[in-house]
Amino acid sequence: MFSQLFNSMADIPFEHDYKCYPVSFMSGDSRQDVDTGGKIIMPPSALDAVTRLNIPYPLLFSLRNPVADRTTHCGVLEFVAEEGRIYIPYWMFRNLCLQEGQRVTVKSGNLPKGDFVKFQPQSPEFIDIHNPKAVLERVLRKFACLTKGDTISLNYNNHEYELCVLECKPADAISIIECDLNVDFATPIGYEPPTKQSTPVEEEEPAPLIVDSAFTPFAGQGNVLGRRKKKTTADTPTTTNVIVRGPDLDFKIGKIIFTRAIPVAGGGDGVEIEFEAFKGTGNTIKQKRKK
Repeated sequence: MFSQLFNSMADIPFEHDYKCYPVSFMSGDSRQDVDTGGKIIMPPSALDAVTRLNIPYPLLFSLRNPVADRTTHCGVLEFVAEEGRIYIPYWMFRNLCLQEGQRVTVKSGNLPKGDFVKFQPQSPEFIDIHNPKAVLERVLRKFACLTKGDTISLNYNNHEYELCVLECKPADAISIIECDLNVDFATPIGYEPPTKQSTPVEEEEPAPLIVDSAFTPFAGQGNVLGRRKKKTTADTPTTTNVIVRGPDLDFKIGKIIFTRAIPVAGGGDGVEIEFEAFKGTGNTIKQKRKK
């Protein structure tokens, strides 16, 4: 008989209406740990009712604003609020479109464990965080559940970031206690990808004309050891041919020029020295003896 009564009480959910206030309305020290998480503070009588109804742990509740028809889900942090009141984080207070002291319906329930959630940052400043997934993992330890459509608040380096819950799996409301949760991010609102600026291509100037002294092979004089040097009538001045080297500035695309003569700079009236084969003089090292 007692077992049947016990089982029938376990099937009865906890449901009660409370006046709702932000955490900043609590007396005493500031509770920033509540304002940056996803759990609420309830009165001690709620703990007695939950214990009598044998509500299974972890304790998860739905908060509903009947006036605006808005619903979210949360966990409970402490049972120290004044009777008839609950205190919730300000981001949750804003999502429910509440006024201070407005009544909300608190109802216990069970949520499936989540395996995927997708967030959308509400400002492009979120991408400046070095490792956003690691930061979000640390922040989500203060949450018990997530609801699709909620905009949660994240405090990092004394700066507040807002993230909208775009998608939850396997349901629109999931529990994130002791579960492997895959996290994905959508493009932040207001983010503009950097545009590539085309740089003008500078035209290269032609290389300057370089004039080098040409090397003439086999132009020296031969000498024989042990023989007197022949006397020459007069020393004739020698001229050095200078070949102009450098790019052809008059080159035209599609035209190929084969230069058969070597242009000489400073060699008279622009006369070109043409190459003639076998026009040199022969010399012998060993001369014939006189009879």
